Amino acid sequence: MNALTGTGVLLRNFLRRDKWIILAWVVGITLLYYVQAPSVDNLYATQVEFDKAAAGMEKNAAFIAMAGPARALNTVGGQVAWQASAFGAVLAGLMSMFLIGRHTRVEEETGRDELVRSAAIGRQAPQTAALVVALVANAVVALAVTASLLSYGLATAGSVALGVALFLTGAVFTGIALVAAQLTDGARAMYGIAGAVIGVAYALRAVGDVGNGVLSWFSPIGWGQAMHAFSGERWWPALLLVAGAVVATIAGYVVFARRDIGSGVYAARPGPARAGSDLHSALGLAWKLQRGSLIGWGIGIFLFAMSYGSIGNSIGDLIGDSDAAREMFSTSGAGLIDGFYAAAVLMLALFVTAFAVSSALRPRGEEDAGRVEVLLATAIPRNRWLLGHMLITTLGVVLLVLLAGFGLGLGYALAVGDGARITELTLAALPYAAPVLVIAGIARLLFGVAPRWAGLAWLALGYCVVVMFFGELLKFPDWSLNLSPFTHLALVPAEGFELLPFVALLALAAALSAIGQIAFRRRDVH
Repeated sequence: MNALTGTGVLLRNFLRRDKWIILAWVVGITLLYYVQAPSVDNLYATQVEFDKAAAGMEKNAAFIAMAGPARALNTVGGQVAWQASAFGAVLAGLMSMFLIGRHTRVEEETGRDELVRSAAIGRQAPQTAALVVALVANAVVALAVTASLLSYGLATAGSVALGVALFLTGAVFTGIALVAAQLTDGARAMYGIAGAVIGVAYALRAVGDVGNGVLSWFSPIGWGQAMHAFSGERWWPALLLVAGAVVATIAGYVVFARRDIGSGVYAARPGPARAGSDLHSALGLAWKLQRGSLIGWGIGIFLFAMSYGSIGNSIGDLIGDSDAAREMFSTSGAGLIDGFYAAAVLMLALFVTAFAVSSALRPRGEEDAGRVEVLLATAIPRNRWLLGHMLITTLGVVLLVLLAGFGLGLGYALAVGDGARITELTLAALPYAAPVLVIAGIARLLFGVAPRWAGLAWLALGYCVVVMFFGELLKFPDWSLNLSPFTHLALVPAEGFELLPFVALLALAAALSAIGQIAFRRRDVH
């Protein structure tokens, strides 16, 4: 039996298990690229308006830091590449990270890997199958993005360059995730390492693009953007991405050969002999389990909010003299700047929702790992155990939306010098805790009623993202827009705050959580 025996069997199994997950990533990333084309096309009535807006964008350091180097911004293709390539690379990296972790570290943590290896399976077969799944997913995403841009009528060379850059950047992050999977003995720590590398790659690209460009060459995201899609394509940077992917993947296999199955290169530290006082309650345990995730989300959302706030009053440079763009952001007759920051607050709230779903589903991970049965064998009632996690989710959501608003206001204040906006934007974000908690309540309801289907809560988040950002562009019917809890809130600060929808959404969130709590009490564990 060689090291790859059984790879084909595992690959088919992994692809069958991941087909809906991969489909969701493919649709989401493809939409990110495709919708830029019609939105830009409809934004500017004349080429003169387009040229003026492009000139303003090229001079704005905040825009360049967020999106990348400004090239051919007075063309639809150039705008698609500029607005989507950096964020698309990050999403491809996250997809690769989760797919690799799902079939390596998670399998080892749950004991399924050991069971599989008791059959005629080679030592490297599970890891190789996971690698192929991630590469296939990246290839499908790249093909879908390329095909969507070609269907809109964009240039073939630029569309292919964007697709190739996306695939190869995803392949680099796949190799990095493979290395991260060997370093620790836990999936969460592995996600933390791989996610940190993706964040550093984005930061290096941002700082390099604003500066002299040197640091951008230390980032795979920068390598992908260096292919100059829709602005005089260059193909040689693809060789850097291929080399990076190959080196990272080989490193993953080399490190894997030096560790034991079920452990990591860095051994986990033994815990204290006696639990601290903070672990004497269900709430304390939930806090200990989720605090790392909450801190990581807090830092990321705060920095992202600051970057948006740093745009300051320069939103006019972004859209130029386009009447359509000004009408889009000037919600309910409000000013252009208020309309832009109302949209920014909404986007940040959707990011907070990702934390809320992850946090609300943490009890499911504890149950799947078999730790809940042992815990409930003690004096802790199951209601109190789940209530501890619910409180952490609720408090975490409130903290993160406030942090998002504060970061947005602080970035604005540093850019413009108007400190009064800090309080205004912080308070503007707070009402969004209600719709975020509704989505978290859906996750808790699914966990209580049918834990096998609890992951569908991520589809609820995806639906809200599509509806809120693309619903009007894609001409969704009103009833479908109203299914999103975010639709019912006023867009503060562009609109005045309305108390009734806020209270109704809070009541709905409380009802969903209560039903989930009752259902969990009545069902069997596992």
